[in-house]
Amino acid sequence: MSLSFDPNQNYYLLNKKDTVPLVFIHGVGLDHQMWNYQVSYFNEYSTLTYDLLGHGKTPCDKDKLTLKDFSNQLLELLDHLKIDRVNLIGFSLGSLIALDFSSRFQKKIEKLILIGTTYKRSDKERSLVLDRYNQAKLNKPISKQALKRWFSDKYLENNPQTYDLFMNILNKEPKDHKNFLKAYELFANHNDDFEAIKKIDRKTLVMTGSDDVGSTPVMSKELVKDLINSTYIEIRNGKHLCSIECVDDVNMKIKNFIKN
Repeated sequence: MSLSFDPNQNYYLLNKKDTVPLVFIHGVGLDHQMWNYQVSYFNEYSTLTYDLLGHGKTPCDKDKLTLKDFSNQLLELLDHLKIDRVNLIGFSLGSLIALDFSSRFQKKIEKLILIGTTYKRSDKERSLVLDRYNQAKLNKPISKQALKRWFSDKYLENNPQTYDLFMNILNKEPKDHKNFLKAYELFANHNDDFEAIKKIDRKTLVMTGSDDVGSTPVMSKELVKDLINSTYIEIRNGKHLCSIECVDDVNMKIKNFIKN
């Protein structure tokens, strides 16, 4: 297991085995730690987690961020590590990055897994996200609200260590908060590239929690209609971070999809 920076100062964690790597892309405001349960579970596989631009230990000197910036970041990291082909797994903003990366560098994708993806937001849904972004711009506390959307109350009550970890990740220092806002602005204002998505032909698994109010099952079902080689699975009783709250179910679904 190696923790390091590439020449562009992208911070990553690589567990190198003799398999096609599983590459995990985290969501906005988070970092590579959100995948700790997956890295542990898939310890017989090559796994790569990393901090997105302006997140965790990866710096960002751009005034604005685009999906292309994030896709290029991943491409540079894979080139540095001499990885030619991956199973790509994205969560939330990470799923949007995974879709963009797959549409641009499809030959590098073995299989694609998307968790908690936004797609075809309604005007009301977009308004709610923009409202949260505007609250964040005003430095209003949104971390506790986020955890309420991402986890069930029962899970947070029974897992205080997870609550503390995510509160620590979400509560930013001023410089980190500015970088968080760059990514959040991109996420809140994102418009789906329908034509690019329809050209992705890699075998794809689309998952979302049945109780996810931000990246809803309806969104995921709409995405499956446009991805020509995709399957939809709903995680029962899962909210946005079903990859943690329903970790056993999600990990087994990923493993079965990768193996078959």
